[in-house]
Amino acid sequence: MTPIFARSVSHQFRLTLAVILSVALLFANKKLEPAREALASVLSPMQYVATAPGSLFDWGAENLASLSMLKKQNQELLRQQVMMSERLQRFEHLRQENQRLRALLGSPLHMDAKKMVAEVVEVASDPFHQFVVINHGSKEGVFVGQPVVDAQGVVGQVVEVNALTSRVLLISDPKQGVPVRITRNDVRVVANGTGELDQLDLRYVAKSTDIKVGDLLVTSGLGNRFPEGYPVARVMTINRDDGQNYLKVTAQPMAALDRIRYLLLIWPEHPPAEDVAPAATEPTTTEDVSQ
Repeated sequence: MTPIFARSVSHQFRLTLAVILSVALLFANKKLEPAREALASVLSPMQYVATAPGSLFDWGAENLASLSMLKKQNQELLRQQVMMSERLQRFEHLRQENQRLRALLGSPLHMDAKKMVAEVVEVASDPFHQFVVINHGSKEGVFVGQPVVDAQGVVGQVVEVNALTSRVLLISDPKQGVPVRITRNDVRVVANGTGELDQLDLRYVAKSTDIKVGDLLVTSGLGNRFPEGYPVARVMTINRDDGQNYLKVTAQPMAALDRIRYLLLIWPEHPPAEDVAPAATEPTTTEDVSQ
């Protein structure tokens, strides 16, 4: 490449020429503006093309960062949703438990009776044994023969007491019999367990007895086991077979024996002395209860 200023040219001449050209360009600046604009218009597409890879790279990097951030936010939201769902399920469980406990404490008890909420920790349900184990025992004052109810009605009675737990014989047990009366007319009968959680039998009911389907049966207070007035069952069927000397009557327990979890122990105002015992080896029979 040939230099503009030859080596033989003096520095003074170079300086003078540069000054002259600078002054000329200053005066010609406005006249050269259209040419510069035209040149810039021609070079602008090339500039865009030159900067396109960098812009595309920046756009892709930004989108990838945004996508990664969105994925992280989505995962975090899903995690929070799962946690909130679990909390909602737990709160719903607590709400249902609260309702059950409120219903239990609001069950039709005598206001002057001492009562204590107990939780079922074991269930035995077969045609020969109908009992549950609760989490209270002699340390809480539980005694053999103590009546047990739930929010709807009578569940059974305590037949065995340990220091921390007790066994409750359900009214559906074949060995269990509860003296009851019909609220409509005060007729007294005995409701016996059948081994079925949803059925009781009323045995030896005379054909002349005034009993109807739908009659409510409550404890009569006889036998000194269950205080008077607690709901026991409701009459479901009555079979008047001419070949039989007695009516065949079935009733459905008021208590939800197939899904009990919380029970209520009640203390009669004057419990029999023989019932305040720490343990029992034999459950109360139908004959013992009906006496």
